Amino acid sequence: MLKRALLSMLFMLPFLGTVAEESVVAEIFPGIVGPLPLAQAPAATNAVPEETAAEPVPLPMVAPKPPMGWNSFDAYDCAINEQQFRNTVEFMEKNLLKYGWEYAVIDYIWFNPKPGDWDNPKRRIGHPDVRLDENGVPIEKLTMDKYGRLMPAVERFPSAANGAGFKPLADWVHGKGMKFGIHIMRGIPLQAWYENLEIMGTHLAAKDIGEPWDTCTWCNNMLGIDATKPGAQEYYNSIFNLYAEWGVDFVKADDTMYPPYHKGEIEMMRNAIDQCGRPMVLSLSCGEAPLSRAGHLAENANMWRISGDFWDEWEKLLHNFDLLNAWSPHIQPNRWPDADMLPIGHLSMNGRPHGPDRMSQFTPDEQVTMMTLWCVARSPLMMGGDLLSSPPETIALLTNSEVLAVNQSSTDNRQVFKTKQGQCCWIATDPATGDRFVALFNLADKPQRVELNFEWEQLRGKYKARDLWQRKDSGPVEKRLGVQLNPHAAALFRLMVVK
Repeated sequence: MLKRALLSMLFMLPFLGTVAEESVVAEIFPGIVGPLPLAQAPAATNAVPEETAAEPVPLPMVAPKPPMGWNSFDAYDCAINEQQFRNTVEFMEKNLLKYGWEYAVIDYIWFNPKPGDWDNPKRRIGHPDVRLDENGVPIEKLTMDKYGRLMPAVERFPSAANGAGFKPLADWVHGKGMKFGIHIMRGIPLQAWYENLEIMGTHLAAKDIGEPWDTCTWCNNMLGIDATKPGAQEYYNSIFNLYAEWGVDFVKADDTMYPPYHKGEIEMMRNAIDQCGRPMVLSLSCGEAPLSRAGHLAENANMWRISGDFWDEWEKLLHNFDLLNAWSPHIQPNRWPDADMLPIGHLSMNGRPHGPDRMSQFTPDEQVTMMTLWCVARSPLMMGGDLLSSPPETIALLTNSEVLAVNQSSTDNRQVFKTKQGQCCWIATDPATGDRFVALFNLADKPQRVELNFEWEQLRGKYKARDLWQRKDSGPVEKRLGVQLNPHAAALFRLMVVK
């Protein structure tokens, strides 16, 4: 306990940043302008228990780069239908696929014919909880087979008729040169438990593995599964075998990390994917993922949510700066800390799932800041807004190939400093050329200059600086790179050595 207390005190030292400390630094290092930058690396390293430092076991290499795509939740909540999804995929094929946006993901409750189609006094409009009778038995019936495996509701996805599931839709997506993903909820359907449906390939049934006391706190459709029980792994195997038959490439598994952390079910999902015969990206939600579980997450998942549900609110974006900083030591191919979807463009259509029907409340500068941070921190990029009704300037944010290259191909991604005055800098490296990427952020509510002193990163000599958002080169720079930024604005540069 004493050791941990001392480590905690050391952890806090870089954040104290008193005026006196800054004055001392200025006297010793007169070339430094402004407040002392925060020491990022020790803070993130000390926050991780020693047990997570072990080398993770190999995972199938399905996500060598951060996945890029679109997810239906931010715009359609749980109510998207097949035609809306097909229209979105066609837009992606025409406008986004060439830039790397390849995953099209149907988010939650695709198995309910009419999710949220009743007046629930305890929940928001359109919430997908099902009504329960006096004995707790679901009144609304979900679509599932005789083994308790959820199936697409044909009322919304007509190509799923006659037991075809999502295979016809996945085949169509693959025909576009894209990849198909679905959202699932942890556990077994409450309805399957009450009906005590057979677990495929066993003589066991749902009540042998389901835990009626383990219900998701924000959606009552499912029950948790006891990983120690015979039949538990077999049930997970059966659903992932079904997804493999459909041709699923990406699974977003929800209610896995929201306290408590469901270690056993995460491992059963990993095992089920490994035995199903089809490569799949496993994305865990929702966050915040516990940093103390970094090692376990890297052993079992390809991406995991480090934030809670992220929406178009500046305070949430500010918080993600700290989260991405803390998780930066764990960025590696096939294992990506995920800052959540991009809430830009047209959101919450028909007033669901979060707030009124609207265009993103992020200002243009804040949208650039968000995209810059997600790219330099190598978060997966999942567009959340409705592509069909978002303005051209939103689509333009998704099609800057020079900015996206930072997300897809850089290394050594980390925060250099974040001051009390709201100045922030991240840096990364292009492994192919040795060029450096520098992201400068003004997190304050007033304009100010933000700059990187090259000595802090031992960058010597002259560099050509290319502004990646403006796609313009500037003359040689040396010793420092700075820019005047509006409130909540950012700039992203590529530094190339002048020989």
